Amino acid sequence: MPQRAFFYKETNGFRVTVLPTYLAAESDERLGRYVFSYSVRIENCSRITAQLRSRDWIITDSIGEEYRVSGDGVVGQQPVLHPTDVHEYRSFCVLKSGSGSMGGFYRFLGTDSNEFDVSIPVFALTIPDTPLQ
Repeated sequence: MPQRAFFYKETNGFRVTVLPTYLAAESDERLGRYVFSYSVRIENCSRITAQLRSRDWIITDSIGEEYRVSGDGVVGQQPVLHPTDVHEYRSFCVLKSGSGSMGGFYRFLGTDSNEFDVSIPVFALTIPDTPLQ
């Protein structure tokens, strides 16, 4: 079984790890609909407690279209992460081509009322190679 690539980045004491997956059963190449899921793990490696307030994604496909997605929290949640806490979630995106990338940042609010950004690593969205029969 082929290994899937994961991507991670640490910013301001928070580590974000992303594992993207192509969803062939949800995609329709004839219609230019390519569906990718991504699992995200956010780990608080710092000494502060902070709440994830918002997200800002930039999604780009291989035909040059760029989409910006911003909003409160992640999948309807604004988790509070104490030191050593982990928050995990899964979401998806739809591209018009079989490859692209995503990246961005989360905005956190610390218990000291200071806001700060945590980078989301830029990660590839690609259809895995089809094994030879």
